[in-house]
Amino acid sequence: MTTSVHGPADESDSSDRPTGPSGPPRSRKALVAGSVGNFIEWYEFGVYGYFATVIAANFFTPEGGGDAEALIRTYASFALAFFFRPVGAALFGRVGDRIGRRPTLILVVLLMTAATTMIGLLPTYATIGAAAPWLLTLLRIVQGLSAGGEFGGAVSLMTEFAPPGRRGLYGAWQSFTVALGLLGGAGAAALLATVLTEAQLGSWGWRLPFLLTLPMGLAALWLRLRLEETPSFRRRGRAEPAAAPARETVRAIALGAGRLMGWSAAGYTFLVVMPSYLQSVLDATFRQALLATVLANAGFAAAILPAGALSDRVGRRAVMVTGAAVAALAAFPLLDLLQDPAAPTAAKGLAVCAAGAVVGLMAGPGPAMLAEMFPTRVRYTGLGLAYALSNAVFSGCAGLIITETIKRTGSADIPAYYVAATCAVSALALATLRGDDHRRALRD
Repeated sequence: MTTSVHGPADESDSSDRPTGPSGPPRSRKALVAGSVGNFIEWYEFGVYGYFATVIAANFFTPEGGGDAEALIRTYASFALAFFFRPVGAALFGRVGDRIGRRPTLILVVLLMTAATTMIGLLPTYATIGAAAPWLLTLLRIVQGLSAGGEFGGAVSLMTEFAPPGRRGLYGAWQSFTVALGLLGGAGAAALLATVLTEAQLGSWGWRLPFLLTLPMGLAALWLRLRLEETPSFRRRGRAEPAAAPARETVRAIALGAGRLMGWSAAGYTFLVVMPSYLQSVLDATFRQALLATVLANAGFAAAILPAGALSDRVGRRAVMVTGAAVAALAAFPLLDLLQDPAAPTAAKGLAVCAAGAVVGLMAGPGPAMLAEMFPTRVRYTGLGLAYALSNAVFSGCAGLIITETIKRTGSADIPAYYVAATCAVSALALATLRGDDHRRALRD
């Protein structure tokens, strides 16, 4: 049994038919065009986090202000963009369901590219005073809105163009580019930190990764301008979408967010919160924490595409429930291993890599699972909101929840409780999926 907002099933369009005698298939063009925008979003997400201390010094440190206060304000600006994503998902989702995926995704990548590039050009606090942090925050809000509109549109694009029997694999590229974007941001930060002095990095070097978004964004724009509208949207037409029952739509969005809860919580805990936890609670060195993060992200990236492809064969439910259940059951043993000073370093490295791979089991089939929950008339809005809300609540709040609870209770096991509880609930929600959703055509 499952909850979705479905109309009558339609036969899948022959979306993999070539565009010309020697042209590439439309589905592959859609896959590349959709992936590039998501890569840019998460590249920027990583760059802003990696350069947080430099940004704090340049934008949030007036005379007499402390470094800690500046860093808090920098992360507050970071979180603000996170919580504007549901607003962007609703706003651009409505536009995308009404006028089409292609024009909306063109607008989203333009906004994302312009805002990120302008961060690289912003005058600092030393130049224009208190206006600098306000302008930075405004641009972060624009980024949050555009990022919220990116996921629903790109997943709709990829899955609506996917050839029959390959929706899981095509949708998995959306998750895979999250890992690529984070690794790209880390690579850019590491390269600049290696070739520039600390003074050069703080003065002008930090701007380069943001300015690099301009050529990447222009490439994404060029790809999206060459796209056709998706087969599903063409069948429905460019008219005002038929009204779906509001109660069913809201229920499907809530259920979708619940199904993603484990992915959001475990992913952010293992891939983002882990470094600070290892350093502040387990007294690991910065190098050890960084290595653990790299291994976790490597496991995550390696599992995503195989998990998506596997879900095309055995179903979304089987793969995602397995991922959520394993994450819930393994959370405490993983933490016990990391907390054991006598445990071999190789065993700890293998464990965090495996933890990332378990998250990949949920992230790979996740986009296709969401696309299959909603009909064309509300798909962009519905799956975008489910994803954005789940991430805003269970990812955006993960660091705060874990850190504050550890502080209040003194328990070092809080990350395991958080992952186990959210993944257990997510597994129950995922168990309501139909076993044959992966074989059914997307609904119009």
